[in-house]
Amino acid sequence: MILVIVIVVVVLAIVAVLVTAARRRAEARARRRKRLASEAADHRQEGDAHAARARELSGDAEAQRQQAAEHERLAAQHAEEAERYAAQASERAERQHREGRAAAFHDEKAAEREQELD
Repeated sequence: MILVIVIVVVVLAIVAVLVTAARRRAEARARRRKRLASEAADHRQEGDAHAARARELSGDAEAQRQQAAEHERLAAQHAEEAERYAAQASERAERQHREGRAAAFHDEKAAEREQELD
């Protein structure tokens, strides 16, 4: 009879240990699920924040592209004007040179005529 009591006590102890272990595993799983759910919510919140920032940057990028296109157009216009002014300056420099030679020629002719007067 004592043997039966010992066996019953041992079986009850084993069942108690198994129930405690199962309860601890369930609690550990519950803590892990809670932690994972919290991390998932944090990642979703971060993802939403990044998506909002991406939308904001998209608008900024489009505005920057438009400004860049406008500046490229103006730069091309200024380059054309610079070429035109450079050509005009070159033409005027040649004309100045010709006018200078003509002035020297006429000054020389005037001096010759003045000598003929004497």
